[in-house]
Formats: sequence, C-alpha cells, structure tokens
Amino acid sequence: MKKERGKVWLGVAAVVENAVGEWLVVEKSYGGLKGCWSLPAGFVQQAETADMAAQREVKEETGIDCIIQGLIGFRTGVIREDISDNMAIFYGRATTEHIQIQEGEIVAAHWIAPNQLAQDIKSSVMLAEMSAYHVKQYQLGLWTDIDPGKVFGYTTYHLFFNQYEDNK
Repeated sequence: MKKERGKVWLGVAAVVENAVGEWLVVEKSYGGLKGCWSLPAGFVQQAETADMAAQREVKEETGIDCIIQGLIGFRTGVIREDISDNMAIFYGRATTEHIQIQEGEIVAAHWIAPNQLAQDIKSSVMLAEMSAYHVKQYQLGLWTDIDPGKVFGYTTYHLFFNQYEDNK
C-alpha cells in the first residue's frame, strides 16, 4: 500500500564507504532509477531524524550496517511544478560488508570504486556527479550530544555543521 506523502517530500540517501574506499550502490526494481546505480535511499518516517532514516534505509535495502558521520549534500527540486522533492545526502562508514539485498525492491547491490561510478553509464545522474568529486571531504559533521533545552520538547536532536577553528 502506497503512503500519501503530500506535496513536500523529505528523502534521504547515504554514500556508504567500505574499508577500501568503495561505495555501496543499489539497482532499484522500480521508478525513475530502475536499471541505474544509485545510493540506498528512501523517505524519513515519523519519529526519526533524517540521519536515522538514512541508516535504516541502508540496512533495509542492503543488509549493511553503517555509522553516519556527516551530511555531504542536499538535493532539492520541484516535480511537475507541483511537488517539492528534497533529499539529504549523508556520508557513512560501513561496519559490515556482506550484502543482503531487499527482495522485490532491490535488483542488485555492489561495492564499486567512485572513479568507476563516475564513468559508468549505468550510474544515475546524481551518483555520477557525486562520484566525480571528493564529496566526503566537504561533509558537515554530526553532533548528537547537544542539549537543545526543553522549549520545543525534542526527544532526539542532531546538528550538522562544519567545525571551523580560528587559529588567530
């Protein structure tokens, strides 16, 4: 059963890297990315942060456990002049490497070097663009130990930003 998402979407994806620098990519069995390499991705669900959703999607689609370390990008667009489609793109390190694909949704999943993805005609546009650059060096760090206070009633609170040290 398809969920009604309304007209403002918040999706997540993750560039997950293994110990030798390869990226985890999937081939979906449906939609606009059918037949293409893309990142594990999906929508944020009720009561989860965006980074938690990215970690969940990686696990659901590939069986891979990962630690999200930062935010490396944000994609935003409007579909058919109607739907605001937004996606936070995270960077994570794999803590396991044995792939177990999600039957029905995922056709294949592999570890592939970014330089190969940049040249692969099967790579989605976003994946090809990201793999052509050293995107992880630009990541915003993840801070989870910040107390936002009680004013809004947060039960989970994560911040992503660059840490800049002024050496004056």
